[in-house]
Amino acid sequence: MKILINRKPVDGPWGGGNLLVKAFCDQMTKKGHKIVHGPEEGIDIIVIQDPRSGNTGFSINDAIQYRNLHSKTKIVQRINECDARKNTSGIDQMLGECSKYIDATIFVSSWMKSYHLEKGWNCNKNYIVYNGADLNHFRSREKINNGKINIVTHHWSNNFLKGFDVYNAIDRFVGEHESFTFTYIGRCRNSFNNTVVVEPKFGLELGKILSKHDVYISGSRFDPGPNHILESLACKIPTYVFKEGGGCVEFAGRDHVFNTVEDLKKLLLSKKFESNTMEVSDWETCIDNFENVLVEVSN
Repeated sequence: MKILINRKPVDGPWGGGNLLVKAFCDQMTKKGHKIVHGPEEGIDIIVIQDPRSGNTGFSINDAIQYRNLHSKTKIVQRINECDARKNTSGIDQMLGECSKYIDATIFVSSWMKSYHLEKGWNCNKNYIVYNGADLNHFRSREKINNGKINIVTHHWSNNFLKGFDVYNAIDRFVGEHESFTFTYIGRCRNSFNNTVVVEPKFGLELGKILSKHDVYISGSRFDPGPNHILESLACKIPTYVFKEGGGCVEFAGRDHVFNTVEDLKKLLLSKKFESNTMEVSDWETCIDNFENVLVEVSN
């Protein structure tokens, strides 16, 4: 198939959507498909990563216009966004409007699918495809073994809803309890007093730092399909998430949820951390699943 995807991969530390775009372009090319980022003759499927034009200059409106001229072309939109995620307005309405014109939807989690369908979704052909992780980078490794419980989290976004109220609380907690440390990896909006802050990392370098820690805490809210959780789970780190985590709860499991900061403190002080049950797939499996959807939609 000739597939247009309206985002180009970006090198370096970036959001989870970019990881999908990179894996998609790499793996689908290896499978013999031709990947393009702009209009040309013979496109079978247009994959809309974001309805806005972004770094390709190709928007949902361009996709609709192309299909009007080439009736056999299908439009598939991947949904990894919502207003609740960053306390924005207009995203849900924009995506809902787009759903009137697409042939199929790929949601990044069941939570994301339910969120949008409850608000009114016009496309009837809907799928769920979880992101993957590079299991060569994100895997179990030897721990720091410094006699302490070493807590970690990581984010590319520094939006407050990524859980900075929780991370502030952990910062205060480790200041009061010498048997704990806290490391924050990524873009940071806070001036922590007791936290080790590491600049954004990605790939193998991130995996090596992440995997040596003992427990992972995410305070993220309403996260559609959080790669930070998948990467933690791939490292086999016991991973606990806030009750309003959206896709975080789906991935970590409801038995790994804390309801309040006080609950989290009790969990940490217990020093009893259980393994999660979700097995994270590699990117090859993720793209296989993505390809299966595209093949089904194109027939």
